[in-house]
Amino acid sequence: MPTRIDDAPEGRDTPMAIAGQHAVNGQPMTPPWPEGMEEIVLGLGCFWGAERLFWQLPGVHVTAVGYAGGVTPNPTYRETCTGRTGHAEVVRVVFDPRRLDLTTLLRHFWEAHDPTQGHRQGNDIGPQYRSIILTTSEPQREAAERSRAAYAEALRRAGRGEVTTEIAPLEAFYYAEDYHQQYLDKNPGGYCGLKGTGVSCPIA
Repeated sequence: MPTRIDDAPEGRDTPMAIAGQHAVNGQPMTPPWPEGMEEIVLGLGCFWGAERLFWQLPGVHVTAVGYAGGVTPNPTYRETCTGRTGHAEVVRVVFDPRRLDLTTLLRHFWEAHDPTQGHRQGNDIGPQYRSIILTTSEPQREAAERSRAAYAEALRRAGRGEVTTEIAPLEAFYYAEDYHQQYLDKNPGGYCGLKGTGVSCPIA
């Protein structure tokens, strides 16, 4: 069932305190971004492995994990895990489109998870693990929708289910607690739930 505002935790006015510097590449994790950078927010299950996927891509300026797509302001991890905030676990990806085009970034997104599972990714169950793309411009939205249609067709041909990925404009991104930021760099043996379908995404 969709989250109702009166069911959601109240949240807070104060943003989560984070170190502010990316543990892997040393870049600031808070804006302003350097001129020419683009930002997109992606949810594909547990954000630990998802963030590592994106920070490793050439052309990504910086990443941060957080919560978005719901109603509770500045939620905690514990609140988000109740499923009542409406938020998904997401990765803010700031990238240089001169070095990494959006189509390539979206192809990595689609192929790294199973976008047909609704409110889950594998054994991770709940709306916080849903597949979601939150865009910051109209061209991004159009590209995301084209890529969703192309991958949905590829999955149908492979006998997989219907794509459940949401695409919407980004309204707010709330940073997760500092210990979640670059978690798999700080904890190399930590849990990574990423598992694709094995179906290639047919976008150039």
